[in-house]
Parts: sequence; C-alpha cells; structure tokens
Amino acid sequence: MSVNQQAHAGPPYGQPQPGYPGYPPPGYGAQQMPGMPPSQYGAYNGPVTGYQQMGPPQGYFPSLGFPSKGSPVSFDSDTSFAPDFIGSLRAPAASGALPPTSGTLVPPGQPTCSQFGQGDVRNGIPAHTASMQRPSSSQQYMLGPALAPVSQPTTFQYASPPTSTQQLTNHMAGMQIGGASTSAPLPAGLGYGPLTSVPPASGNFSATGSGQYASYSSQGPLPLNLPHGLPPTSLSQGLPMAQPVVSGPPSALHLSSQAPGFVPPPVSAAAGVSNYPSAAGASKPPAMQGALPGQATTGLLTSQPNHATSPPPPPMAGPPPGPPMTSLQGPLPPTHPSQPGYPLQQNGSFGQSRGSQPNYNPAYSGPASYGSQPGAPPPPKRLDPDSIPSPIQVIEDDKNNRGSEPFVTGVRGQVPPLVTTNFLVKDQGNASPRYIRCTSYNIPCTSDMAKQSQVPLAAVIKPLATLPSEEAPPYLVDHGESGPIRCNRCKAYMCPFMQFIEGGRRFQCCFCSCVTEVPSHYFQHLDHTGRRVDYYDRPELSLGSYEFLATVDYCKNNKFPNPPAFIFMIDVSYNAVRSGLVRLICEELKTLLDYLPREGNLEESAIRVGFVTYNKVLHFYNVKSSLAQPQMMVVSDVADMFVPLLDGFLVNVNESRAVFTSLLDQIPEMFADTRETETVFGPVIQAGMEALKAAECAGKLFIFHTSLPIAEAPGKLKNRDDKKLNNTDKEKTLFQPQTSFYSNLAKECVAQGCCVDLFLFPNQYLDVATLGVVPYQTGGSVYKYAYFQGESDQERFLNDLRRDVQKEVGFDAVMRVRTSTGIRATDFFGAFYMSNTTDVELAGLDCDKTITVEFKHDDKLSEDNGALLQCAVLYTSCAGQRRLRIHNLSLNCCTQLADLYRNCETDTLINFLAKFAYRGLLNNPVKTVRDTLVNQCAQILACYRKNCASPSSAGQLILPECMKLLPVYLNCVLKSDVLQPGSEVTTDDRAYIRQLVTTMDVAETNVFFYPRLLPLTRVDVNSDSLPTAIRNSEERLSKGDLYLLENGLNVFLWVGVNVQQGLIQSLFGVSSFSQISSSMCALPVLDNPFSKKVRSIIDMFQTQRSRYMKLMIVKQEDKLDLLFKHFLVEDKSLNGGASYVDFLCHMHKEIRQLLS
Repeated sequence: MSVNQQAHAGPPYGQPQPGYPGYPPPGYGAQQMPGMPPSQYGAYNGPVTGYQQMGPPQGYFPSLGFPSKGSPVSFDSDTSFAPDFIGSLRAPAASGALPPTSGTLVPPGQPTCSQFGQGDVRNGIPAHTASMQRPSSSQQYMLGPALAPVSQPTTFQYASPPTSTQQLTNHMAGMQIGGASTSAPLPAGLGYGPLTSVPPASGNFSATGSGQYASYSSQGPLPLNLPHGLPPTSLSQGLPMAQPVVSGPPSALHLSSQAPGFVPPPVSAAAGVSNYPSAAGASKPPAMQGALPGQATTGLLTSQPNHATSPPPPPMAGPPPGPPMTSLQGPLPPTHPSQPGYPLQQNGSFGQSRGSQPNYNPAYSGPASYGSQPGAPPPPKRLDPDSIPSPIQVIEDDKNNRGSEPFVTGVRGQVPPLVTTNFLVKDQGNASPRYIRCTSYNIPCTSDMAKQSQVPLAAVIKPLATLPSEEAPPYLVDHGESGPIRCNRCKAYMCPFMQFIEGGRRFQCCFCSCVTEVPSHYFQHLDHTGRRVDYYDRPELSLGSYEFLATVDYCKNNKFPNPPAFIFMIDVSYNAVRSGLVRLICEELKTLLDYLPREGNLEESAIRVGFVTYNKVLHFYNVKSSLAQPQMMVVSDVADMFVPLLDGFLVNVNESRAVFTSLLDQIPEMFADTRETETVFGPVIQAGMEALKAAECAGKLFIFHTSLPIAEAPGKLKNRDDKKLNNTDKEKTLFQPQTSFYSNLAKECVAQGCCVDLFLFPNQYLDVATLGVVPYQTGGSVYKYAYFQGESDQERFLNDLRRDVQKEVGFDAVMRVRTSTGIRATDFFGAFYMSNTTDVELAGLDCDKTITVEFKHDDKLSEDNGALLQCAVLYTSCAGQRRLRIHNLSLNCCTQLADLYRNCETDTLINFLAKFAYRGLLNNPVKTVRDTLVNQCAQILACYRKNCASPSSAGQLILPECMKLLPVYLNCVLKSDVLQPGSEVTTDDRAYIRQLVTTMDVAETNVFFYPRLLPLTRVDVNSDSLPTAIRNSEERLSKGDLYLLENGLNVFLWVGVNVQQGLIQSLFGVSSFSQISSSMCALPVLDNPFSKKVRSIIDMFQTQRSRYMKLMIVKQEDKLDLLFKHFLVEDKSLNGGASYVDFLCHMHKEIRQLLS
C-alpha cells in the first residue's frame, strides 16, 4: 500500500464569528496583552520527567520533502510505504561532544533506507528555482563557511543518547514533525504500543481526554518537520548536486557522495545559554549552534543558534549578503557510512530559505516574547511558523494543479478539488461536489477498521445548490403517470449504477441487489457491453444528478399542491419604529415583491403574498385587488390565535399592486407615535401558520423582530442571560430553549409546510437560542443585526432580505439518504425536523442549506463493489410543482488504512467536526466538547502514525498529506466564539453562530474558521486575478500595506499607519491616514484604477457568500484593531486560545501519549 497522495490537504481561508463591537482580539505577535487573562496554555515545562534528553547523533539528517502521488517507496520486498513525513532534524555535535559510535545510530533490524523511491514525486520547488527568503530577525548570519546538508535519510532511531547539542527546533516542512529533544527514544524492537482506549468517533462525548492544555510558551517547542508545496515532477530533478539515482535494495537506495568519517569543524559551545527549567530527572540540554537543517544550498548559509546571547541583527530587507552560488560552500556535513540517503532538495514551503511562499511579508521584526522575566536569559527560539503546514500554500497548490482542468465525475471515489479552487464540473455519473462532499472518498471495508481510524464517515449534502452559469442545472425527467422507475424492495430510484440483465427486461438494484421487472414502456435493448442503447439519452442512466416530475402519489392527501405563499410579519413596537426599521422595510417591499422567485420561463411568480404587523396584538390586512384602500383587522386575543379573514389576505402581487403599495405607505404613519414597547412572538408564528393552513398551501414567514417577547401570550419568555454560567456545567442551558412551546410549534409548522425566516434587530438580550428554534426546525434562516443603525446596517440588511426573498427554495420537503448494503445513515445535522430515524423533513429547503449525514457500518463492504449513496429530496417548487431531486455518489472501499488516509478531505472533515461539537454543546459542558474534539483528532493522527507511517523517532509528528492542515483548522474551531468566548461575546452571539454553522456548506465553514486575508498593495489593477492570500497572523502584516479580510460574515479593510499617501488618496479620497473615517461602511466611488479594483474585489467576495458582509474600515492601532486581530487565527487569542504553533505542539504531545 502506498501512502503517497496528491495534496488534498488544505481547506480554504475561513474562521470565527462575525465581529461584534468590542471583541477582544489576540495579542500582538503572540505576546500577552496587558490586563488580559493569561492563556490557558501555561508554560510547557520541558520534557516528561524521567525522560533523558537526547542530543543528536553526529551526522544530522534534515528532512526530505513530502511525497505526493508517485510510485511508492519500497522498504522491503513486499510492502511499499511512502509515509508523508520527514525525519527529525539534528544538528552537528557541538564542540566537546564525543561523536557517538556507529552502533548507536540505528537499532538492529531498523531499515536504513531513505523514504523516497526513484519515481517518487515530492512536494517542494527544485532548489535551483527557489529564492532565498530573508531570515527572521532573531537569526544571526554565519559569514564563514557553513555546513550544507546533503544526503540524509528521513527517519532513524538511536539507542544510546549522544552527549551534547540540542536538537534544532525547526523546518516542519512535510507532513511530520521531527525531533527528539523532548522525547524519549523508542527502545529498539519495542515499536509502538497499541492505541490506548479509543472512544467512538462520534456519539456520546466522553468527559475524559486531554484536559486543558499544558502550556508551551516558555520552552523551546517540539522540533517539527512538515513538508508541503508544489511537487516537483521527480526526485532527481532540481537536486543540489548532480548525483545518480540508484535503484536497488533499501540499503543502497541512494548513496551519498560524502566520505564517511568526516567531522565538522568545531563550533563554540559557549554560543548560548539555555534557560530551560530543569525537570526532575531530566538533564538540561546543552546549547547548540550550527547549520540550519533544510537550508538551501544556493546562497550563503545562515546559522541559527537556539539561544542567542547577543542581540539579533536588524532584519534585512532581502536575501543574505553575497551573490547566490550554485556550488556548496564550506565543508559537507558528515554522513554516516551505513545511512544512505538523498541529497536535500529545497522544499517549496518550509524552512528558513524555502522557495518563495506566495505573498509572505518579511517576518515581524521583533521576536515574540514569551513572558520571560527581566534579566533572565532569552527564551528558546520558538518554532518558525514558516516551517509548519501553511493553509495558503495548500490552497495555492490545489488551484495551480487542479483549477485548469474540468473535474469529470465519471470515476468512482475521486477526491474533488478544494472548495477554494475555481473549477468546472462535468457530470458523468456521480453528483457534483457542489451537491455532495465527503470526509473520505475511500471508506474502510469493516467497522473495526473505521473505529480504529476514528475518521468520521460523513457527507455534506446541499441538495438545491446553485451552479455556476457554465454548468447545466439538473435535467427534469417526466415519466408520465407511472412516475419514476424504482427498486421494488428498497425503493431506490433509477440511477447509473443499476445493472440491467436478461437483455434489458429486468434490473438488479445496486443498493439492495433485488431484481425488478422493467416496465414495458421503459424497456430498451442492451449493447454488447450490457449497457442500454439509450444510455446517453436518459439523464437517470448517465448523470449523477437529475430531477423527476412527481406524480400525485407523492403529494399530500393525493392532491397536487397549490403554489406557496410568502407572509411578511413586521414588528411595529416602539424600538422598531424609532430606529427607522419599519419605514425601511415598507419602502423595500414595494420594489422587492417584483422579484419573487419564479419557475424557469414563467413571466410572473406564482407566489402569493400577505402582510401582518404586530406588537402586543396582531394586525391583519385585507389587500384584495377590488378594494380602494387596504383594511386592517386586529386580533387582540393572542392566547387563542385565529386568522380573521381568508379572502384578500394572500394575493397575487400584480393584481393587488395598488392596494398593497398604499398599505406599505400607511404602515409607518399609522404606528409613528406608538408607545408600545412589549411584543409577542409565538402567536405571530401561529397566525402565519394558520393562514397557510386556511389557504391549503405551503409557504414562508418573513418575521422582523426587535425584542424579547415578554408580553402575556403563549411563548412568553423571561431574560435568563447569565454570563456567570460560562465554563460551568450549567453553561449548556444557555444553548437550550427555555420552553418547549416553540419545539411543539415547530412540529406543527413542519406538518403544514410553513418555513420561518427570522430577522432580528436586538439592542439587548432576546434569547436567540429559543427564538431560533422554529426557524431552525423548519429549515429557515436567522439573520441578526445587533444595535441596528440605518446608516451603517441598512445595506447589509436590505441585501440579505433581497437575496432571502429571491433565492431558489423548495417547500414541504422530505429527504432520504439510501446507501448500498454495508453502511447506513445514522446521524443528521442541519436545520430540519425528524419524526422518524430516516426521513429529514424540511418545511423549506433553500439553495444555501446543507444537511450533513454520518454513516456507520452495519456489515462488511467489498473493495470490488465500493459503496453507493443516493440522496432523494421530494419538494414543491415555487410554482407549486411536486418534484424529486436525486443525487448519486459512488465511493471506493479499502482494506488498508493508508488508502483511507490518502483520500480524505480535511475541509469536509472540519465542517463535520464543527457541527458535531456545536450540537454536543446542548448536552455537555464546553470543556468536555473541546476535549472530545482534540482527543478524536489525536486518535485519527495517532492511528495514521502507528499504521501508515514507517517507524521513526517518537519525537516526530507525522501527519498524513491530506490532513496536514487538520491541526490548524481544528484549532480555529476550538478558538471560535462558541467554544471559547471572549468577555465581549454575548450569549445571543454564541447561540446565533451555533445555529448558523450547523447549516453551512464546506466553503462557508472553510472561510469562516480560517478567514481569507489579501494584501491589497499587491493587486494588479490590469488583471482579473487576485493577489495571493497571506496567512492569518499579525506577523504577516506590514505597517505600509492595506489588507482585506473576509470570513463570510464580515469584510475588514485594514490600513497600516505607514501606507503611502497616494494609496490613501486613491482609495479613500482623503490626503492622510488620520483623515480616514473608521465609521464609513462603504468605500467612496473614485475614478481611478486602484479604487475600482478594490471595490470590484469586495463585490466579488459578496457574490461568493450567502450573506451580505458588512465592510468595516480598521485603522492600525485604532479601537477596531482588536476586533480585527480576533480573526488572525494563527496567533494566540486574548481569550486563551492557543497559537497555531503551540497547538501543533500540543497535538504532538496528545498523539505521543496515545502511542505510548
């Protein structure tokens, strides 16, 4: 089995919550901000007690790059492994250290082969094309001869510790993180112990697992070593020196040209002083200085002491002085005679002089301070963030590798391009990834294997997803009165995987293997391959997605449905009128009603509309076309709600235009002087539902609401907001509805096909967790505009309202997911109601909603047959037509864990894990939910390490290529406001985000958890292309630059204090930084190329997201700067969230505990 896999690792940009005024953002450059609570990551106090500190062996072996799809590496005659990882990096022994004897290097029986076979593809840019990156400011230049790394193997273990030198903390370039400085060596022959107590991947949260993380900030991080980047085409190209590729047994895979026994020149042992706290039983590691592993051999090499005693030189603006050289400088490092390896190939994205990583600014000039005491020796240099897996690099690689070709769906189990890649889909029998994405496209054959890996098997399904204009919408197939062809036993619908037999007279079901007669009207002959001759004429035989016209048998009460209705229900209490909201809504509805959704080629929409206003009582309006003026009817008995009129309440827009235009003019005037501050809420939904029931149609309620419903009425609520419950066992009650009234009401709404969309405008707590129950369970949406102000929030609200009214939506929907024998759908996440274990019921299903389905094994699967999914959605279109939309997907099955890990998609995995965790909050303490997440991901990575990676030092973190971004994205989920709120985050904010994320698709969670950050000064105004994004960290920001950050809910335009005056003038129309107004919510329309380009980028972002994003101008060091930093998710956050580097070290520790 080969573990080489094309990088499907990273998801896109995306991260935490919408910004609310006054979020605390992360500290500057990973430093703690004054007055803020300390990080929950305390100081990491060195290696585990009793472990002996290991110095490196005499010859050090920097890592090789990450394998990508290529020929497997042969380690011995019958297994072929090419784990995605790199070995631990070691530095040459410091002076005075006795070189270890050759016998200590490799335990007996340990293969001494390097990891890549000659045909292997490795990630990284060939050395001769990579440019030198400037070193970080805390690194000193070594102007004398330096040691150039040459051929080294990626992994080895040693039995007895060499005496001196501390391992270099560095160069995480592949998918693994190497290092022995903080780990005990594995005893020879011991290998890895079994995984300790593996809890189920999903289901109940266990309270066990990692507790709060220990902290790592005061000690040198674990050495990491993870490659990624663009794979060169073959290993032999771009090597630093000409060297033949030798094939043969592992021991002779690739011999080094270095003479054995070469000893490096001595380096001063007094170069630095370690300030590690001594742990009992652990020896203090000596300081070290030497060549940096992974250093490119082009140009001068730099040395990187672990603890510099002299102040660092000022940062340099370019590469180190001196011309680039192609020859090696200085003597070569030693190579152990028995350790063959490859010469180092410059890796495209890791290490101090990695190939140009797209658009990275020079590192932040001051080294991060990790809280060292004044007068204490400087702390150890932290892990270089450039040496760990970069989401941006993964995104860019995928765009370059997979963005140009269409994704053809004809092959089973293909992993699609990332959601951040712009690609076209050609449907040839499997549903487009725009409709279905899976956590893995190769699923284990047995449940034991699935439990062992802990990788959740799930699909994120977006049944009515909008397709780009270049792709055809699903074909509508009409089989007449007989309806769609289905399997007699399991009722699966005809699809490309059904097998026709007996000359085409019968077909065998691909889901349950039952044989069914083909109706005479559907019969067709088979060709010589056994395929029907009309295969390409019938969408259901050749495409992955299509629609059937449903017959009357698929309708309620065996009666075709009426066209649906929209009812607009407007809060006219004092707050709503005073803020200008009522007038704004009425003005907008006058024009918006011309844009109701309509079926394909119909001239006008079939949807009827009605109007209600309310405060403590409800006002219904008769807008019948024959009336000269609208009539108002008041229902004050809210305890027993009824609809006072039938005829004239729901009307056709064009017929009654004059009447309802008059009504919308009158409503703001009628309630202009109201003093009523109390509102009801439950009766409002009841009234809308009763109106739809009376009209015998499905529909949607658009409710505009401002305050906690405290008036006497069914569904009355009390203020239960209590921040003191945070971080207690009762915190979960804040996410639960405070009364069962709304759950029961939601059930009635679903039965009627009444979907609720709720627009909230709170100035204080209004209990989103309870008010959101009905929208959530009916398939609706909640929109929230806290402290609504017309000037700044009007554009966002009106755009959201327009899109919500106009978007494609299905009513009275039922969804069922069928699977082939061996797996079944067991769990569902999303905005819907379920009355049984199989049917997902949605009063409304729009084009933005996703339903996430988890699958479990109920039998064995076979590699030959694979596994099949069929998602069928029965719904009423906006013209009242009953339809079935079918999506089919075929997956591979595997008996080797390596195949599972090679075909996972991290973006989808994070989408599922976030939804799983957010639902877990309803019944578990937040700490338990967080621990469960960390524990499951550690299990996933530990299983890979144990079963798929070749044996290597426990000091290495080894990550699968496809999951190398799992730690950074998981950390973003853990730091989100739902799981780790700052003091400014309200209970309503958390409940709102929790519900919002549950219905997000993969692209939305991606940018939500890891936002997209673009440097605007690198924009090419003459090109349609965007500048490459940069990583979400403050040290990537330059004071002289402008940046756009988007997370799907907000867009921030960050302006550095030193931005050129010309750019400020071009973009803002003012002459200096101080004149820029932070309160502006739109850029001025200026006639210059830069202004036009930036505005077009913002407009493009808006079109890509399902909600309109509010633009916020952030001036560096201004009050909004803290909020902006909250979204720089690779940094430590003020509310205790770990930085990416720290969390990676924590995950490494968790994995090692599982393996030991």
